[in-house]
Amino acid sequence: MRWWLRSVTALLLLVLAAVLALVVYAWRALPTTSGELHLAGAQGEIRIERDEHGIPTVHAQSLRDASFALGVLHAQDRLWQLETHRRIAAGRTAEVFGEAALPNDRFLRALGIRRTAAAQWQLADAHSREQLDAYAAGVNAVIASELRARPPEFVILGVHPEPWTPIDSLGWGTMMAWDLGGNWRTELFRLRLAMTMPRQRIDELLPPYPGEQALPAGDYPALYRSLGLAKNGTAVSWSRLPDQAPPSGVEGVGSNNWVLAPSRTTTGAPLLANDPHLGLTTPALWYFVRLKLPGLEAAGASLPGLPSIVLGQNRHLAWGMTNTGPDVQDLYIEEIDPADPKRYRTPDGWALFEVADEVIRVKGKPDVPIQVRRTRHGPVISDAGTLPDVFGEKTRARHALAMRWTALDGDAGNFGAGLRMLSADSVAAFVAATEGWMAPMQNIIVADRAGRIAFVAAGRVPLRKPDNDLHGLAPAPGWDARYDWDGWLPATQTPRELDPPAGAIATANQRIHAPDYPHFISSDWALPYRQQRIEAMLAAKPRHGIDDLAAMQADIKSLAVPGVLPWLQKVKSNHPLATAALQQLAAFDGTMAADRAAPLIFWAWQRQLAENLFIDEIGPEVWDRSAATRTFRDSIEPVLSGPAAHWCDDRRTSAVETCEQIVERAFSLALDELSARFDPNPSRWRWGDAHPMRAEHRPFSRVKGLARLFELRVPTGGDTFTVNVSRVGLRADATTGERYLNEHGPSLRAIYDVGNPAQSRFMHSTGQSGILFSPWYRNFVVPWAATSYVPLWPAPGTPQRTLVIRPAGASG
Repeated sequence: MRWWLRSVTALLLLVLAAVLALVVYAWRALPTTSGELHLAGAQGEIRIERDEHGIPTVHAQSLRDASFALGVLHAQDRLWQLETHRRIAAGRTAEVFGEAALPNDRFLRALGIRRTAAAQWQLADAHSREQLDAYAAGVNAVIASELRARPPEFVILGVHPEPWTPIDSLGWGTMMAWDLGGNWRTELFRLRLAMTMPRQRIDELLPPYPGEQALPAGDYPALYRSLGLAKNGTAVSWSRLPDQAPPSGVEGVGSNNWVLAPSRTTTGAPLLANDPHLGLTTPALWYFVRLKLPGLEAAGASLPGLPSIVLGQNRHLAWGMTNTGPDVQDLYIEEIDPADPKRYRTPDGWALFEVADEVIRVKGKPDVPIQVRRTRHGPVISDAGTLPDVFGEKTRARHALAMRWTALDGDAGNFGAGLRMLSADSVAAFVAATEGWMAPMQNIIVADRAGRIAFVAAGRVPLRKPDNDLHGLAPAPGWDARYDWDGWLPATQTPRELDPPAGAIATANQRIHAPDYPHFISSDWALPYRQQRIEAMLAAKPRHGIDDLAAMQADIKSLAVPGVLPWLQKVKSNHPLATAALQQLAAFDGTMAADRAAPLIFWAWQRQLAENLFIDEIGPEVWDRSAATRTFRDSIEPVLSGPAAHWCDDRRTSAVETCEQIVERAFSLALDELSARFDPNPSRWRWGDAHPMRAEHRPFSRVKGLARLFELRVPTGGDTFTVNVSRVGLRADATTGERYLNEHGPSLRAIYDVGNPAQSRFMHSTGQSGILFSPWYRNFVVPWAATSYVPLWPAPGTPQRTLVIRPAGASG
């Protein structure tokens, strides 16, 4: 008995010691938020006041010290996020995550994000260099002298943070442009489809913007056949590249913003709303901050890795952005000299590839050497390493695939333009500052205290030659000069609008110019449902208050539903759950409420419908790799309405199916799917159960034992086409196998009262801290899902935690 008691006592003491050690570690991992710090790199006294939400107000005597303070804050609260940002941009994730991350690193090394950032740093102006240097000094001061314990991700993975550099900042800025520009994926999809489909069928599957005709492009399927891309496996190999690359430009990527002139508001001053839609991560991509220094007071959203407020409000004006979605990426098929594989064909004969040798370090595995090449168009992305899977290591490729992209130009730095926008004191000054913005192209709205409002599409747009018959729709022959870019659209000629008579401007990634606009921006605009809903709500009242704008941001009615819903509601089915399911749909009007069954039934049916209409011709491999990242909403309606009804015939059967039969089959399959996953009673199905917001944590969302601790989830309504966006994909999540997850939506919401900033408000999707033990790790999740907000500026008398930073060696 005594032995048993001693053993139990020893075990309890060990458990107590472990718990105590964890408590001490958790306390030490949290940053210093009050008191005084002496840090190398600070030039003057800096005061940082954190409110109850963990949002800091930085008081500094110069922009240089404010940039230093942002580096300190990002390192204190988001150090692991900074580490992942740095490693993604540099193609160095396999060092930490192992062999599974190697394909991603190979692609990013081939793309050359880090090399581009280094070139941009050499060309940066003195003012930008000063801020980027100061920011890096702030990050490094925390790493060197304020880091009492590494955040848990570093400890679990055995990683130590490295010093930050300005090139890391510029690299992450380019990665944000990558996230918002995905035309290259659509080009590769068209190339893969061209192996088995004529041009007309491809145009039906990927139709033009509503109301427009398909661009009169050349017969690229015939071109690719003449090059032998199908016979030798090249097209199959290249179609795998998106699997290796970081996500970019998936359907549904976008944002909303709108601005009202004083004549349209109840306040008599402009009101502006913005909610950029990005991948939902833990922690959020955004970090809220307020800056107070001589000549500048501003508040809004910063991006960890960059020393600036990207979206927000200063004393004079407010601004917000949505993605333009321009076609600024072209793929080029480069012919390799059969007599000398070091050369490729140009309009002027054979030229040498630019070649660089790199080494990728892989955790637990030998280093992987990689050779990357560039042509006159840009990096050879096919060097990411897909060809050996098709040909074998000894086979010599006949073609390579290169990418031309505006963001890879050495002078394509946005940082200086962003600083000028941040300090602008009028709409005119702000619009002038946007002329230096290059990538990603953004629809920027702005309003100032004088009552002016404006919209400008800011970014570098390539000019394509009149005889370019591919228009950037599909990969072009790199040796044919007519497909080369022919300079840039002058920055003053991009679409824009100033003080419109209607007193309102709104953008939601729709086509932003009139049909007679003389320049080509894109053929891949987002479907206009969100834009139409915003315009309808704005037109419903002559004047709007700030609460009206909040209600608009919470709106979950989808205008994409009515065009196809009648087909579902009139379906004739013998399925045992059909009657009960149709009862749930009887009063459905497209309101995608989280606590209703109808949205779930509709989306399960629409997913099955798209698959049953198109997979027989696309093929299961291409469907899973490329097609299932889309919704095909724009192609389904023409099929059901008749012009493209031939898609309804399933080529895998001898019978000729009708659209009615395919609709019924999709309905039955949807009911089978939902009853197997949830409950045999459709009245108990809930959209929010299948469609929670999942904010991915890198990398622990992929580790079952850690995912529940680190990633954040909350039930949500809405869908891809509602103003309160929550994107729905057709493909199951690669990690969990779940369908209909909401992993892409309003990364932040903000509403700005230009006349009274005390009424401005904002919210992002997780919390200010990226440290698991912090009370600010998840405190925004539930309010974000409820479309609630916190004040942009704290009310006078709000309790604050104050941290004073002084230069190292300075006396207190």
